Amino acid sequence: MMEKTRAFFKKIGLPEGDLFDLPTSTKRFPEGAHFGIEVPTINTALAAKALIDEAEKLKIQINRVDETYGAFRHTFTELKEYAAICKAHGASLNMSIGPRAAYDTSATRLSEQGRVIAYRIRGTEQLLRAVEDAKRICEAGIRGLLVYDEGLMWVLDEARKNGELPKEVKFKNSAHNGQGNPASFQLMERSGADSINPVRDLSLPMLASLRAAVNVPLDLHTDNPPGSGGFIRVYEAPEMVRLCAPVYLKTGNSCVAGHGQLTTAQNGVDMARQASIVLEFVNRYYPEAKQLKAGEGHPQIA
Repeated sequence: MMEKTRAFFKKIGLPEGDLFDLPTSTKRFPEGAHFGIEVPTINTALAAKALIDEAEKLKIQINRVDETYGAFRHTFTELKEYAAICKAHGASLNMSIGPRAAYDTSATRLSEQGRVIAYRIRGTEQLLRAVEDAKRICEAGIRGLLVYDEGLMWVLDEARKNGELPKEVKFKNSAHNGQGNPASFQLMERSGADSINPVRDLSLPMLASLRAAVNVPLDLHTDNPPGSGGFIRVYEAPEMVRLCAPVYLKTGNSCVAGHGQLTTAQNGVDMARQASIVLEFVNRYYPEAKQLKAGEGHPQIA
């Protein structure tokens, strides 16, 4: 069916369809690893410390931590606390760009339709402030930026190329951008994304087609809070690694009510325990998969 269009997709470098044969990915992180463990919504330095302390008690490695509340809602001292906590554990840190529609003066975001653009940038001044936020994050020694807007991604990549940002800074494309197909993934990779988070509920054949389209790591949710569906996919985590390596398995958000909220020390503890469950399932059902070690992966902290 639709063979002519499938042939056209192949010609322009896209998969001809979702990959129902579920092929094993041969791609890897530069260090040779298949996967890393990523914990998002760590929105206070207190939660970050509790997460790392519990992970070390459980003898597991957290490879990447994501803050999603917004960098400009933290003091500069707290940004440096985040960086020190993660660096001591050998984990990377993504700090989110603060300026976004959700914090702007527009009431549009409060409508049903407006919620879907709540993380986007509005106007040139907000775009400028977002770049300033990126510079402030980098001044704190943090080299990972969580990006919620496609246009901002391109501008940040240009800033990196032109020396406005450190050359080693890495950009993570958020799931809130709503990308879920190979064409949009290629567009984000070309715009400078160093890892891409698709929408959270894609099937395994869909995820396999995304891996076929790009080379950067995929960031895949293995569990979610009720605010974005509440699903828990720990039994699919080994297959996510097999199909989508190199991949960051995102875990822990099933312990909170929704994305973007302030998180407590107890939340951090609970998220570490959820991460240990995901690791158990990967090790049980795909034991040949190698996890990133402490200090590996990206972006590292200056």
